[in-house]
Amino acid sequence: MNFLGIDLGTSSVKIIIMNEIGKVVESVSKGYEVSYPEVGWAEQNPEDWWNSTKAGIKELLSRGNIKAEDISGIGFSGQMHGLVLLDENDNVLMPAILWCDQRTQKQCDYLNNEFGQEKLSKYTGNKALTGFTIPKVLWVKENRPEIYGKISHMMLPKDYISFKLTGNFASDVSDASGTVMFDVENRKWSKEMLDLLEIKEAVLPKVHESWEVTGKVSEEAAKETGLSTETLVTAGAGDQAAGAVGTGTVDAGILSVALGTSGVVFASDEKFAVDKDNRLHSFCHANGKWHQMGVMLSAAASLQWWVDNVNSDIEGDIFEKLLSEAENAPIGSNRLFFLPYLMGERTPHSDPNAKGSFIGLNITHKRGEMTRAILEGVCFGLRDSLEILKDLKIEVKEVRVSGGGSKSRLWRQILADIFDLEVNVINSKEGPAYGAAILAAVGCGLYGSVDEACRVLINITDKVEPIKENVEKYNKFYNVYSSLYDSLKDKFEEISKL
Repeated sequence: MNFLGIDLGTSSVKIIIMNEIGKVVESVSKGYEVSYPEVGWAEQNPEDWWNSTKAGIKELLSRGNIKAEDISGIGFSGQMHGLVLLDENDNVLMPAILWCDQRTQKQCDYLNNEFGQEKLSKYTGNKALTGFTIPKVLWVKENRPEIYGKISHMMLPKDYISFKLTGNFASDVSDASGTVMFDVENRKWSKEMLDLLEIKEAVLPKVHESWEVTGKVSEEAAKETGLSTETLVTAGAGDQAAGAVGTGTVDAGILSVALGTSGVVFASDEKFAVDKDNRLHSFCHANGKWHQMGVMLSAAASLQWWVDNVNSDIEGDIFEKLLSEAENAPIGSNRLFFLPYLMGERTPHSDPNAKGSFIGLNITHKRGEMTRAILEGVCFGLRDSLEILKDLKIEVKEVRVSGGGSKSRLWRQILADIFDLEVNVINSKEGPAYGAAILAAVGCGLYGSVDEACRVLINITDKVEPIKENVEKYNKFYNVYSSLYDSLKDKFEEISKL
């Protein structure tokens, strides 16, 4: 038995083949572009996703190592919150509005203030944010009424690929949780929200648990991809839930931290819980449980910005040079702070106007200290979410870190010291795509549950322990960091209006 894991990311689709003992035997990535037609907007053509997915599947099968009939099941992971709209003939009506699009602040203000955050939280477990799906629907209704009137189906990005493979309209509980029209506690579409928004449930996909089979590869899709029509297709999960499955973050006490373009703090929980101020996202998990999640918009993206826009003229391996300098800089970066709000912020501040900032810069600071301040600032920002989890009495014993930033042992040590927790690296390097393949394996009956599959397949390969002396120092610095946003919030807003 072999299983295909498809991870539909923002910049590329990654596709892996995992065998029945959990080994990744093939992988491929195919890229596509993000369009930014106006400041704060981010869009993609869903057909580009499908074309890249088809090309990736064809390439994997053309290598000849795995035959189409040997692929038992397909699972999905996907960028969350994006809005895909189809007409009555299943044609795409407009470019998909992505998770990082910021055009919907007006609609969020209406939902949170006029309709009421308390009602939103009661019905969905969350408040409206600019990245979420329902504000996008309202934006289309207000600004593209000619398109809104033609909508026959609305769905999330990965669910479009599922539709193209099976002909069925299906989603899963974890991805649906990020739409703000889903009753997270009861794992179904929220009747109250649909009534409020005058949306018929018929335009929405049927919602499944992440490992449940939603169909088989259609004859048309088989012709386009080379897959077998006997291959089962499972619902899959949003990228963060799938990534958590890929790191084995399915039991209480394990905290998943993704140091990717964005930064994510993710805790699995046996019960549904909501922060009173909705600072964290309360979503369904891909294993039948729930999770709380904090998201910062610029994690590894902050370091990438530092490389691309400020230090691109360094010869040789830029990252290696900068990280080496940062390792030699003192803890606390000689009293220099970096606020990683390069694209605004989501958790805990929910402020699209927030700005990236160096605070405390003086004439003695060197590049290594500025680089280290970026690494520390990202970890301080992630700790904001950890502190909310503590307020919710959610137990955390260890961190499992993934994403591009996790390759740096220095960054992992900083994370361990700022969190005062053991930081572990696991055997799987494929992240959400691996989680998607695990979900397919469960759906095909290889494992009895997602939790069982993770316990069998996921192992810790490296540990970083917090250093007590560093923990004490970082606690003092975090107390200052955590006060800086409130001091600058009004100025961020003034800057945005200039």
